[in-house]
Formats: sequence, C-alpha cells, structure tokens
Amino acid sequence: MPTYDYRCESNNRTVEVSHRMSESLGTWGELCAKAGLEPGDTPASSPVIRLATGGNLISRSSLGSGTAPACSTGSCCPGGMCGLN
Repeated sequence: MPTYDYRCESNNRTVEVSHRMSESLGTWGELCAKAGLEPGDTPASSPVIRLATGGNLISRSSLGSGTAPACSTGSCCPGGMCGLN
C-alpha cells in the first residue's frame, strides 16, 4: 500500500500514513485515526493537505532481478546494452 505525507497547518506537523490510492484524508481527525495518533490540542476538524512527496510504493517486482542484462557483444561493455560505449 502506498504511503503519503500530510501536513496540518494548524499545528505545523507532517505525518506519514499508508492508504489506498483512491482514498484521501481531509482533516486532522481523519489523519490521526489513520495513523493511530491522539489529536492532542489540535481540533479534529483542522484541514490537512497531502504533500507532493507522498505516494511512494515499493514492491518486490519493482526491485528488479538483481542481475544486469548481458552485453550483446559478449564483452563488458563497449557496444553492449549498458550504454557505456
């Protein structure tokens, strides 16, 4: 599940939470409930904004195989696929 950073201007806090891509949080109360935090002195109705830095998702399939492609020339790597000509 992707993670997102939300910022609350009322208390100057940034909180990272995981949720579905289709979901969006709009208030400090919603953010605290999702993150398992106590709202403290900040009103639950205080607005939060999702920061552009959020939405990171790393899955095993995106990590690659851990092996480099073979060079088409059979040597490493002038003229090969690695682009280090």
